[in-house]
Amino acid sequence: MSKKVIICSDSTTDLGPELIRQYDVRILPLTVTLGGRSYTDGVDIDPDMIYRHYEEQKELPKTAAPNIEAFCRFFEEQTKNGDAVVCFTISRTMSSTYNNARLAAANYPDVYVVDTKNLSTGGGLLVVAAAEMAKSGMAADEIAKACAARTPLVDASFVVDDLEFLHKGGRCSAVAALAAGVLQLKPCISVHDGKMGVGKKYRGKFARVLQAYVADRIGDASNIDLSHVFVTHAGCDDAIVEQCVAQVKAAAPWGEVHVTRAGCTVSAHCGRNTLGVLFMHQPKE
Repeated sequence: MSKKVIICSDSTTDLGPELIRQYDVRILPLTVTLGGRSYTDGVDIDPDMIYRHYEEQKELPKTAAPNIEAFCRFFEEQTKNGDAVVCFTISRTMSSTYNNARLAAANYPDVYVVDTKNLSTGGGLLVVAAAEMAKSGMAADEIAKACAARTPLVDASFVVDDLEFLHKGGRCSAVAALAAGVLQLKPCISVHDGKMGVGKKYRGKFARVLQAYVADRIGDASNIDLSHVFVTHAGCDDAIVEQCVAQVKAAAPWGEVHVTRAGCTVSAHCGRNTLGVLFMHQPKE
């Protein structure tokens, strides 16, 4: 009889409470330091607390990966009944989370760690895929191998309304931030091979920019795996989110569209009014 497979991830996958419950995903949160205090991501701090603190103090938080000891305790808990584990982490180029998880997993015979080479629901797409594989009866090692092979299929990107957080966090220059503000430029931040980079730069009001962005990303939806498409945002107005969801559904009416709120990690780097459409491409035959 094959072992039960438990699917885990760090807190950066931004699946939201409903999907976490639906797929029984076990979460190990990152630590967020803000105003001299340490918080647990998604437990006693949320993005709105970060925004309020920034408005008052002009201070951004710092995030820290769970250390090896924390991962050992986590894996000990998940495997105490003899279950196998597949654990997903934010890209190793963005955090030490993957390396800490990998080192901890070496102490357990049936724990497998997958570098999503992504962040937010870019990694969440792989977590959901893994949960569906586990439900179908696949073994943990097979799930880890299959999901690692799927990482190049993930299409993850976000449009940022304001570059203030990126500038304050040292991810863009003051000149670039000023120029973007004057010209009303809204950059698309995309993830390739585990690293964030600047893609197309849109110009104009945020709502109109998002219409162009969604059209560019979705196209005719012919090469998209429509079983799961995420619209993930950081504190956007409901009307803007609904506009984007409606546009995605119009292009792919048979698809499954999930709306999630970005957690503290993405929110701390990109700031309020960031929105992305994330999905997986169909594998090439």
